[in-house]
Amino acid sequence: MYAQPPKGLALSGQIELPNVNGRIDHFSADLKGHRLFMSALGNHTVEVLDVQNAKRLHTIPDLDEPQGVLYDPSSNHLFAACAKDGTTKVFDAATFHLLATVKFSGDADNIRYDARDQRIVVGYGDGALGLLDSNGKRLGDIALDGHPESFQIEKAGGRVFVNVPDKEEIEVADLAKRSVVSKWPVKSALRNFPMALDEGRHRLLIGCRAPARLLVIDAETGKQTASLEIVGDTDDLFYDAAKSRVYVIGGQGAVDVFAQKDADHYERIEHIATAAGARTGLFVADWRKLFVAVPHRGEQHAAVLIYETK
Repeated sequence: MYAQPPKGLALSGQIELPNVNGRIDHFSADLKGHRLFMSALGNHTVEVLDVQNAKRLHTIPDLDEPQGVLYDPSSNHLFAACAKDGTTKVFDAATFHLLATVKFSGDADNIRYDARDQRIVVGYGDGALGLLDSNGKRLGDIALDGHPESFQIEKAGGRVFVNVPDKEEIEVADLAKRSVVSKWPVKSALRNFPMALDEGRHRLLIGCRAPARLLVIDAETGKQTASLEIVGDTDDLFYDAAKSRVYVIGGQGAVDVFAQKDADHYERIEHIATAAGARTGLFVADWRKLFVAVPHRGEQHAAVLIYETK
């Protein structure tokens, strides 16, 4: 029987990561420099990877469980948000010298860039988003009802959507007012960790773990419009606007690829086996690549799998 050609993604290579142990968390990319930055939480490092040559360039050591990482091209600064000591460290992304340390109350986690106001946004602690400038200066906070997991910032509007799984809800904050303006319950599936935003169709795509479902939420009303079965233990998912697809990475050992028919209708077109515990990664639209982190487990060595979109 002939093998079926890939419908959504094709494995094109991998970056080996010898001596990287433990859980791997989130990523960021330097588009012009063709670099990938990876939070190796369990290894207490941020790994700097050369995408074109599929090799490691540098290791930033001695970080206290880095979770979120963000590269800011305007300043050439790298931000690393750390869980255990609550700090966000700012590095020169050319020399990797430490430039600043910002102390939050604890559990600094996901980190995003607010392009409208040119700010760094860090989710942290028992419930807040911290606002920083490109040098790490604190600009203020937005209080939340619980620890923020993934969040997404509108490009055309002034809102940020935040997964708050402990409260079983999505909280919507106004960045200008620095306050929560809406709270939308998430009840049909729990443990809502990853999130993507289809801004053109005004839809939030929410990954839940209990049970494993992809929830589609109207970003204007907060109403759920669809629910689909997905791979278990997801921690990252991405929306591909050019292809109208959704990529869901799950620690159960697979990536699910969904084709978006319209705002509220999706079809799973691929279920691609990866590796046990591979639940984080990054989709880089400019490169047409999806990166998936494989942690070291027994005979399974740490690596980053590279998929090309089809």
